[in-house]
Amino acid sequence: MGRRDRRERMTAAAARAARVLRRLAGMAATLLVTSFLVFSSLFLAPGDPASFLVKGRSAGPEELAEIRRQYGFDEPFLVRYWHWLEGVLQGDLGRSYLLHQDVASVIWSRLPASLLLIGVSALMIAVFGIGSGIVGALRRGSRTDRSLMLLVTVGAAAPAFVAALLLRSVLGVQLGWFPTIGNGTGLLDRLHHVVLPAAALSVTFVALVTRVTRSAMLDELRREHVEVALSRGTPRRTVIRRHVLRNALGPIVTVSALLVSGMLVSTAIVETAFGMSGVGSLLVQSVDQLDFQVVQAIVLLVVAAFVVVNALVDLVHPLIDPRTAAAGSAR
Repeated sequence: MGRRDRRERMTAAAARAARVLRRLAGMAATLLVTSFLVFSSLFLAPGDPASFLVKGRSAGPEELAEIRRQYGFDEPFLVRYWHWLEGVLQGDLGRSYLLHQDVASVIWSRLPASLLLIGVSALMIAVFGIGSGIVGALRRGSRTDRSLMLLVTVGAAAPAFVAALLLRSVLGVQLGWFPTIGNGTGLLDRLHHVVLPAAALSVTFVALVTRVTRSAMLDELRREHVEVALSRGTPRRTVIRRHVLRNALGPIVTVSALLVSGMLVSTAIVETAFGMSGVGSLLVQSVDQLDFQVVQAIVLLVVAAFVVVNALVDLVHPLIDPRTAAAGSAR
């Protein structure tokens, strides 16, 4: 019997290892295809990069040819892609045409502001989104539940720029509770500056997570084992914590993680509205001024973050919800 148990454990471990390897291989393939599409976007953009680099000056054919040679625009497409991919793998994202600096340095200088914004927004999503969903599920049909669902409907329909304008106007300008522009200096001042942008960024996401949490909680509350536990006199709080919330965490964590991983794109609107110096506002500036290298790097960063988080969620999900792992073993 012991030998059989060891064999089953080894088989399960091998299956988990194979699953991890498949996910890593899929993630690598997805990132490779994405890098090719991102690099190809340079050739889909209107205009000649060499003409952009002369800053609108009238340049002769010889000067344009020299610029193309200097920046490698005269090389075959696949050769340029290979050189660019080699640089990316070594941390070299190219050089900004506009700022004349390394793209990695430019993005790195803007990244802390965006990460703080995303971090505070993620905290708001966890507290208000998951909390509201739990309250709505436990008080289904009550006035509280109906009020929350009304707020969720409004929040889901409110674009980030509308939320930003309202928050700036009411809490920033009229009441003066929060600053409405800039990043701030020092930790406390930065946190004070980031409250309104984070609230504007998280409004829609809070609404979505609230709906997912409420739905997942209601599905678990209808389970037979929950009704049996309650009928046997198990305290409701214990049943909610051990059987309902624990089993509902799978879809809640999955959706929340994917939403947060895609926030870097949404920061573009909020950072521009609040005059923040982050990666989002850098993306808007680079697109507007056709700084292709910076745009490529930021898009690749966003897609890479989403793919990596998606793979991690897929690997962690069986640990959160053992029923997933059991279903996979059965298959």
